Amino acid sequence: MRFSVIIPVYNRPGEVDELLQSLASQKYKNFEVIVVEDGSAETCSDVVNRYSLTLNIQYFFKDNTGPGLSRNYGAERAKGEFLIFFDSDCIIPGDYFTQVEEELASGYVDFFGGPDATHPSFTDVQKAIGYSMTSFFTTGGIRGGKVKLERFTPRSFNMGINAEVFRAVGGFSNMRFGEDVDLSLRLFEMGFRSRLFPKAFVYHKRRTDFRKFFKQVFNSGMARINLSINHKNSLKLVHLLPSGFVFVMSAAILLSLIYPITLIIPLIYSFALFVDSILKGNSLTIATLGVAAAWVQLYGYGLGFIYALWLWVVHGKKPSGAFTKSFYR
Repeated sequence: MRFSVIIPVYNRPGEVDELLQSLASQKYKNFEVIVVEDGSAETCSDVVNRYSLTLNIQYFFKDNTGPGLSRNYGAERAKGEFLIFFDSDCIIPGDYFTQVEEELASGYVDFFGGPDATHPSFTDVQKAIGYSMTSFFTTGGIRGGKVKLERFTPRSFNMGINAEVFRAVGGFSNMRFGEDVDLSLRLFEMGFRSRLFPKAFVYHKRRTDFRKFFKQVFNSGMARINLSINHKNSLKLVHLLPSGFVFVMSAAILLSLIYPITLIIPLIYSFALFVDSILKGNSLTIATLGVAAAWVQLYGYGLGFIYALWLWVVHGKKPSGAFTKSFYR
């Protein structure tokens, strides 16, 4: 078996159906699929059963432990040479595995990942969030499929790793958030190599509304502090920028009550986002929503980072993430 696809899922049978349908339509067939139900109340067992004749698929139900340990559970039962991890809210293009094979043939790496894109069927809010997560004005464009000068850190929505390497490093940790970055950092520390596979992209729905998106990025900001505690020298200047954004934009808005001219700072930033989104082919509606998504993203991440830093520095308490019980609601 060449590839083992591992999918952790929590209360998302509809999304799993779309994901499995896209996997059943792959041109490349030398892979198995392992679905790990992470203690869901609304299971996808019936959905999985519908694909038993078109996919080499296994389904497991376990107590809720979070996505990282659920991926480990699937990996323990995998037979593939490479493990491929997808989030349940992804749709996979028909030539995905062909692109992965071409990249591996061009030069072996121990682990890899690809970018994400928005599918035409996504809602306007999902498309706006997709734009925000890959925009130069929010993340520097580093998640948009461009080759970086620094080493590439795969994310679990689209991540591949040699099975032996995965077991050598002990798999994912029990971190509730940021577990994929933690895994990549441990792999780097052990001397393993990664590479971006630009054409091996997936369609990633991300969160379905801004409230859920805020929770996601807030937890990501908190997780960055944990990662910096566990991995010395992993904190970079780019990770501080959202917190700086919170301070600068909040100050500009507050000062505008006395000096209205300072309001030009957030207005210029928002206008730049809007124009960039339009130039990338988005509609006026998506471009407008994209501005809102960018503010939610940067404020959410920045506030999560600041809150976690305060817990660690002031209280000596290692942050574990907020919204752990209501993350999907």
